[in-house]
Amino acid sequence: MDYEDHLDRAIAESPDVEATGDRFSVPDPTVRQEGKMTVYENFDDTVDVLNRDPAHLMKFLQDELGTSGHIDESGRARLTGSFRETRVADALDEYVERFVTCDECGSPDTHLQERQGTTVLKCDACGALSSVGKS
Repeated sequence: MDYEDHLDRAIAESPDVEATGDRFSVPDPTVRQEGKMTVYENFDDTVDVLNRDPAHLMKFLQDELGTSGHIDESGRARLTGSFRETRVADALDEYVERFVTCDECGSPDTHLQERQGTTVLKCDACGALSSVGKS
């Protein structure tokens, strides 16, 4: 068997993999009103996908939405006030753009680091460093 035969055989025996688009998909926020609070039901799932500290994302949402809140024992974010799902989604998109996605290559494979008193985004894919300022 020559190289071409091996290649044809490998392709024939390989399972078909359907493209699912982006491998990084942030779940849409699921929010509901509970009295004077907005409950972000899938906050914990979102934090897991983003691979970020829940307190960091919570602080950002509080700053963006101009409210106070806390993370309850079930991992849900409870925000004081009434916020539509689209408003929370817009804030989440801003967070992803600022604190998750690499400015250089667009990869979500990043982590936050403190360097000389400044928070920077370090990309694990391309190695780029970019300042993100305060959350």
